[in-house]
Amino acid sequence: MKLKLLSTISMAAIVAAGVANAASHSETMKIGVLATLEGTYTVLGEDGIRGLKTALGQFKSMAGGKEIELVIQSTDTSPDSAVRGARKLVEQDGVEVVIGPLSGSEGIAIRDYAKTQPQATFINGISGAQETTYVTPAENFFRYNTDGAQWSAGLGDYVFNEKGYKTVATVGEDYSFVYTQVFGFALEYCAAGGEITERFWVPLGTKDFGSIIAALPDDVDAIYLGLGGGDAVNFLNQYQQAGGDANLIGGSIMVDGTVLNSKGSAKDALIGTASSGPQADTWDDPKWQAYVKAYQDAFAPEDRFPSPSLLGTGYYNAATAVFTCLNDVNGDLSDDHAAFRQCLATIELDAPNGKITLDENRQAIGTNFVSEVVQLDDGTLATELVAMKENVNQTLGIDKDAFAAIGLPSREVPECKTSY
Repeated sequence: MKLKLLSTISMAAIVAAGVANAASHSETMKIGVLATLEGTYTVLGEDGIRGLKTALGQFKSMAGGKEIELVIQSTDTSPDSAVRGARKLVEQDGVEVVIGPLSGSEGIAIRDYAKTQPQATFINGISGAQETTYVTPAENFFRYNTDGAQWSAGLGDYVFNEKGYKTVATVGEDYSFVYTQVFGFALEYCAAGGEITERFWVPLGTKDFGSIIAALPDDVDAIYLGLGGGDAVNFLNQYQQAGGDANLIGGSIMVDGTVLNSKGSAKDALIGTASSGPQADTWDDPKWQAYVKAYQDAFAPEDRFPSPSLLGTGYYNAATAVFTCLNDVNGDLSDDHAAFRQCLATIELDAPNGKITLDENRQAIGTNFVSEVVQLDDGTLATELVAMKENVNQTLGIDKDAFAAIGLPSREVPECKTSY
């Protein structure tokens, strides 16, 4: 009788252990997400979330043997909002992996916050300031998107040699990402022989561009616009009303789907505008086309853009790297995520916008696309590929010491010179 009781207890223990083991395999894993869902870049953040959810759908909401639960935290492009959001995710919600942020200065702030949270891993969403990974990088921060200067690769040569723009003035939002964009453009454009005559800077969230438009010079071949979101739309509306008709060169988010699909006709002024960035909407590559279809299938037409924006693609790639590596290590985040981070650092991401690898600072090396804005048969606007540059690294192919000597991107750096 006693033996039988022990057997019953042993069997119950085995069953209980099996149930507990099954529960552990079916439990959820929280992934924190930072995205700009407030302010002038709200529409950018919304598409970033769509890109992430497209990737999540392809993994059937599972990674590392666990169901993935997204914990989404809104930011407004300011560094303080990004850090507040990250602190909530890590210190209150208890997430161990964070995807984000979206905006340049936010990325620098999250890099610094990551250093105070060595037990957590941070994967950039799409923020593109150069300093985020180039200056004192964090060992637990990974970026699978090229930065704003890399997004300019090929554009300076194209507008100087193919479009014939010998002189330009620039207008840009006064913060780290656009400094980085203009930095990359100026290095190549000026090396080709171009001249930047004036640089205008405006605060994020500018509503009235009247004084800037009035000050734009008439004696340049084109105007480079480093604006995005609501700022881009406001500028275009006011520029059109003022009768502006200069040739335009677009920063990456000036001609992104978040602007090209905005309401009103002012965006039509962008038709023919040369630009560059990490994707081209109409690229005929099969992997790109398959990704576009996956994005389209994931959301009703009224709830998305005709094609994913570069913000959506950035978050898609970041999430794909996270889910792939969680599967690779079977969800093991022990030893301060050692195996997981090793996978993140060494993975070769076969992304829809080209192969992506990381350098020693965990910064993406990837493909850049030079494009022009075109009107499609259905009346919508998109970017059409005119040239590609592969394996663009963070120093833009310049010797590391020579690149470092140029200085960090700012309102006046780099100088417009033919060589460095």
